Amino acid sequence: MEVRSRRAERGTLDLAHGSSLARPATSLSAVSDLSSSLSAVAARWPADRRVNSIGQRPARPRQTGPVGNLHRRQLQQRQKRGSAVGPTRRGKGTKIMAILDRHGLPIAVSMASASPHETKLVEATLQQRFLPEIPQRMIGDIAYDSQKLDERLRDGYGIEMIAPHNVGRVNPPTQDGRPLRRYRRRWKVERFFAWLHNSRRLVTRWEYHAENFLAMLHLACIVIFLRHL
Repeated sequence: MEVRSRRAERGTLDLAHGSSLARPATSLSAVSDLSSSLSAVAARWPADRRVNSIGQRPARPRQTGPVGNLHRRQLQQRQKRGSAVGPTRRGKGTKIMAILDRHGLPIAVSMASASPHETKLVEATLQQRFLPEIPQRMIGDIAYDSQKLDERLRDGYGIEMIAPHNVGRVNPPTQDGRPLRRYRRRWKVERFFAWLHNSRRLVTRWEYHAENFLAMLHLACIVIFLRHL
C-alpha cells in the first residue's frame, strides 16, 4: 500500500511539472557547513569557474570573420587553371567530344578547351577512335550543320554528316527528310553523356593536367563497356 501511494504521488508530480528530471537546474547556494579551509579555497575561486564547476560549459567566443575552411574545402575565390581550359559565356571549362555507335557505346572520345566550336573538333576526335574502322555516317545536332565540315568529312574520310538545317546557314539545305530520319537516334548520345555525369571526376574537373582528365574519361568509358558485356 505504501508503494502504491508513492507511485501515485510521483505521477501527480510529473503531470503538474512535466517531468521531475527535465526541469532546469537552479543555481546552487553556497555551502555553509564546509570546513574553514575549504571555505577559504572556495572563496578564492573566480565566479566563472564556479559556474563551470556546477556543470555549465564555458561560453566560446563567436567567430565573426569569414569562414576559411568547410569540411576540408577551401572557400576562396581562385581562377580555374590548367591545360585545355578555355573561357565561354558561362565561365571557363573543358569540352568533351564523343562519337558513338548504333548501340550508344563510345568508339572515340576526346577533350579540348571549351572555347573552339564543335565543328573544329570533329577531326581530332576521329583520330582518337578506339577502332580502326571509320563510320560511314555521323549524326549531329543543329550546331554541326556546316558546309565546311561536310566537305572535310566527305573528302577526307568519306563520311556523310547528318544534321538538321541551320537557319543561319547561307547555303540551301543539303539533306532531305530521308537522311534526317536517322536523327531520331541521337538520344543515345544524350544518354551517354548522362552516364558520364555519374562520374564525379568528369562533372567537375579536378585535374590540373589534361592527360589526367582524359585518363578519367577513358576510365569512365571502360566502366560503360563493362556494364554492357
